[in-house]
Amino acid sequence: MPYQAEYIWIDGTKPSPIMRSKTRIVADGKEPDIWGFDGSSTNQAPGANSDCVLQPVYTVPDPLRGRDNILVMCEVQLTDFTPHPTNTRAASVAAAEKYADQNPMFGIEQEYTFMQAGRPLGWPENGYPAPQGPYYCGVGGEKMVGRDIIERHTQACLDAGLAIEGTNAEVMMAQWEFQIGVLNAPMIGDQMWIARWLLHRIAEDYDVTVSFDAKPMKGDWNGAGAHTNFSTKATMDGYDAIVVACEALGKNAEAHVLAYGAGIEDRLTGAHETASFKEFSWGASDRGASVRIPWAVEKAKKGWLEDRRPNANMDPYLVTGMIIDTCCSALAEAGF
Repeated sequence: MPYQAEYIWIDGTKPSPIMRSKTRIVADGKEPDIWGFDGSSTNQAPGANSDCVLQPVYTVPDPLRGRDNILVMCEVQLTDFTPHPTNTRAASVAAAEKYADQNPMFGIEQEYTFMQAGRPLGWPENGYPAPQGPYYCGVGGEKMVGRDIIERHTQACLDAGLAIEGTNAEVMMAQWEFQIGVLNAPMIGDQMWIARWLLHRIAEDYDVTVSFDAKPMKGDWNGAGAHTNFSTKATMDGYDAIVVACEALGKNAEAHVLAYGAGIEDRLTGAHETASFKEFSWGASDRGASVRIPWAVEKAKKGWLEDRRPNANMDPYLVTGMIIDTCCSALAEAGF
C-alpha cells in the first residue's frame, strides 16, 4: 500500500528562514528519494532557473498521520547535487566530521511563544496580563495557556522517536520550552527542525501560531532563546577543557553573536536573564552570563557548558557547526 512522505526543508527567507513541506505519495516498499521544488517561491532561486533539489537526510515515523507514513527532513541542493547557498547543514556535517575524535555533543533548550490574533495567546485584547512571576513552571487556572498544545507536541515527538528530554512553561505568559538532546551534529539539528515542524503543524489545529521571535513583546517581558549545551570527551573528563572552550567562545564572541539569530540585540540586553550582546562573560550558575557552567558541573569539575546567547529563531545547524569549529579547534590546539 502506498504511504505518505512529508518532505520538510528550510527556505531562504531572511533574516530568519522558515520551514516548508510538501507531501509525496511513495509506492509500497520504496524509500523516499530526491525530489524537487520551485525555489523562486521560497527565496532560493530566480524564476528563470528555479529548480532546487530536496535530498532526504533523516526520516522518522509521522506521528500525526500514523500508519506507515513518515516525515522526511531534507537538505537543499543545487541541480548538480552540491549544497545550496542556504544549506547550513553541510557545514555542520563538515565540522562534526573534522572533530569526530573529540565527540562533540549537544542539547538545545527551545523556547517559543504561542500567538493568536496578533498577540500572545491568552493576553487581553487591550493591556497586559499579570506581570511575570507565576508563569514559569506554573500550573493552574487561566495563566497556563497552551498546555493542550504542548502535551500533544510532546507525545508527537515521542511517537516520532525524537530525543525530547522535557518541557516547561517559561517566564512570560504564553511562552513555553522543550528540550532536545543529547545528540551529535548534525542529528541535533535534524531533530530540532522536525520538532519545530511538528509544533507548527499541531498549533494549526488550535488556530494558534508559533513565534520563535527573539523578543516577541517589547518592554519588561522575557525574550525567547535556544540555550545550547555543549560537551566533548575532554570536557566530560575534566574542568580545564571547559575553561579552554569558554575562553575560545569569548575570543570569537562577535562572530557567534552575529550568527545566533535575528533580533539578538533586542534580547541580549543585560536584563531578563541575559548578558549584553556587546560583552562576553562566563561563570558558574550565572544566568546573566553569556555562557553558564551549571552548578553540578562546577561541583564535579567536569561536564558541559551552556551557551545562553542563541535566539529562539537560531539555525541549529549553523550554531552547532560554529561551536564545534570554535571550541574543538581550541581544544585540539591545547592538546586535548
